[in-house]
Amino acid sequence: MSSYEAIEILLVEDNPDDVEITQRALSKIRLANRLHVVRDGEEALKFLRHQGEFEDHAGAPRPDLILLDLNLPKVNGKEVLTAIRHDEALATIPVIMLTASSRDEDIIESYRLGTNTFIQKPVEFDKFLHALDVIGEYWMLIAKLPPNADRRAA
Repeated sequence: MSSYEAIEILLVEDNPDDVEITQRALSKIRLANRLHVVRDGEEALKFLRHQGEFEDHAGAPRPDLILLDLNLPKVNGKEVLTAIRHDEALATIPVIMLTASSRDEDIIESYRLGTNTFIQKPVEFDKFLHALDVIGEYWMLIAKLPPNADRRAA
């Protein structure tokens, strides 16, 4: 497994077990040093817009990559994705839909709304670890991420 340059990752996930598994997997592939976790779509939008408890930009930096669950309370993943893509300040952030859903309708709609990648969460930890390693390799080594305005301002 590779070691990647530190980036800001926002994980939007309401299931505590999936949060823990994702944290463990990202840590194992050395991609977890700047992981921020929010538990629902409303909290994700507040984080991204620096609202409410996330007004402090240092505690809620602009993510370089968003791992977004589809089925979230309050505001679902599709609504969060739509809000991101319609916000000029957020629209270029790569969003990976990371969900248990394998429904064709969810896949098609997610891509139509602007997701960069749709990944069904593997049930087995080793397969999940491999999926996140591939994500890390692609987004950190192969693809060129858009410049992060927060880092440029620092």
